[in-house]
Amino acid sequence: MKTSPVRRSARGKPERIPRIGVLVETSTTWGRGVVSGIQRYAEIHGPWLTFIEPHGAEERVMLPSGWRGDGVIARVAHSPLAAELQAMNIPVVNVSAIQLPGKTFPCVTTDLTASGKLAASYFLDRGFRSFGYFSLLGLHYVTSHQQAFAEKLKEAGYPCAVYSVRPRRGAELDWNHDLAELGKWLDSLPKPVAMLSWNATSSREVLFACQLAGLLVPEEVSILSGSDDDLLCAKAHIPISGIQVPAEQIGYRAAELLDGLMRRQKPKSQTVLVTPSGISGRRSSDTLAISDKALVKAINFIRNNADKPIQVLDVSTYSGLSRRALERRFEAVLGRSPASEIRRAHMERAKELLTNSDMPVPDVAEKSGFGSPEYLSFMFRRELGKTPLKFRRAGRSR
Repeated sequence: MKTSPVRRSARGKPERIPRIGVLVETSTTWGRGVVSGIQRYAEIHGPWLTFIEPHGAEERVMLPSGWRGDGVIARVAHSPLAAELQAMNIPVVNVSAIQLPGKTFPCVTTDLTASGKLAASYFLDRGFRSFGYFSLLGLHYVTSHQQAFAEKLKEAGYPCAVYSVRPRRGAELDWNHDLAELGKWLDSLPKPVAMLSWNATSSREVLFACQLAGLLVPEEVSILSGSDDDLLCAKAHIPISGIQVPAEQIGYRAAELLDGLMRRQKPKSQTVLVTPSGISGRRSSDTLAISDKALVKAINFIRNNADKPIQVLDVSTYSGLSRRALERRFEAVLGRSPASEIRRAHMERAKELLTNSDMPVPDVAEKSGFGSPEYLSFMFRRELGKTPLKFRRAGRSR
């Protein structure tokens, strides 16, 4: 006779181990990250019996016939799945930004506004004045991402050209897409141009179109994917830069939300937005859209020494400019001082170490050029309104 798996409560009483269905693609870095986050939560707060099967991107995933469980975490991308999940009458957490008419579940997903603004700042910081977005028709979440990117550029005084195509399925493009037409459009834009797209497959199309049109990447067209992928981005013939979508954090937060729902706790919010952790810079965007060679030299020096406590005098000496001349050129081209650029580089280095390592805060301070944990903490409070430890906790959702 079969018995239900049990666990022991804090008082030693037997409790049934929850059965959790996970419906996300496993063929992408994003999907595998979500699964890792779910598993990490279960290891700390479980045990859970987690049911998952291999699935491809944009595959129409459904629950196995007759499956019974206590909760589901899913990328709810189509109406049949949403209807099936609603009919089961168990807690469900959606990890997709897709909005289906009349179908709502508590949701944990990427903050698309923050992602679009991050991309715009990334290109603006590199001196670009010409921008484009390769968009996908009929997908509101892509439109939201595109609009956030364009709005940030508009605030800085620049327009954003848009090239839109209809995807074959979901956010995936037809392999027979007209790359020649895309290449003509790219060729028509003022150079150098900074291009953002929704995902890795869209960025791959931009890269291929540049290749066919004879456009140099990154010298003429700088490419950034709206999501990083260890296959499509990192293994491209010109590796593509990508925004680090916080997939593992999304999975962890989704599991946390589902756990509360299964315990009949009312969620604080129906939608949890997780901010991207940064950008994986690769060759496709490894350029500065600045004609002033001395200024380019100065900026590269700052970025290459973000782990050291450098001063403005060090930068001016390396670039061959007087301090006053350096400051004038920074203000004229970038609209900020060399000192603020140094602080910004140190902050980005510190945020990267806090997010992607377990390095103690004093070591983070030393390795990001701040010199002391007190100064690091002061700068984090001033710039972000939180301590380095709170930034780390918020970023990792632990």
